[in-house]
Amino acid sequence: QEQLVEYGGGLVQAGGSLRLSCARSGGTLSGYSMAWFRQVPGKEREFVASVLWSGDTYYAISVKGRFTISRDSVNTAYLQMNSLKPEDTAVYYCAAGTTVTMTGNAMEYWGKGTPVTVSS
Repeated sequence: QEQLVEYGGGLVQAGGSLRLSCARSGGTLSGYSMAWFRQVPGKEREFVASVLWSGDTYYAISVKGRFTISRDSVNTAYLQMNSLKPEDTAVYYCAAGTTVTMTGNAMEYWGKGTPVTVSS
């Protein structure tokens, strides 16, 4: 099921920015809605943001106004993360599917995740 690859994670100071990218290996994301989720060890996976094939975007309240999700029409999605906070520290996962749910259970493709660490 892991057919997406994430790039761009790393260590950043609080208040800094990171840009995550997600690409589908060997295929296109045309027609799929894209989403980013994150997970801290020992906690449940958390919805971060989604961009539907229609272009509509949705954000978790905790990141709204700081994060921006976007995509191209072929095979790449992005998550621009600004004003990062220590509580944003997590492994970030990209996912694609024809249906997006807050739990991510309906997503068809997932990446292996990229770690983001925000130091205070």
